[in-house]
Amino acid sequence: MKPLCKIASVITLGLVVIPCLLLFLGMVGLDAVKLLALIGTIGWFAVTPIWMGREMPVDAKEVEI
Repeated sequence: MKPLCKIASVITLGLVVIPCLLLFLGMVGLDAVKLLALIGTIGWFAVTPIWMGREMPVDAKEVEI
């Protein structure tokens, strides 16, 4: 599961970066860049915490807050 999430994270990051570069080069319009960057941002924040989450310490169960 984690390897698939890492691949999805790279793809969604590419959806943010690549359209911006294409806009700079004049190959795509601003509306397309906005849409792809929005999709990439939502995908990044949805997928990345799955594989990048931190593990709780062993004694976390014993601590009361």
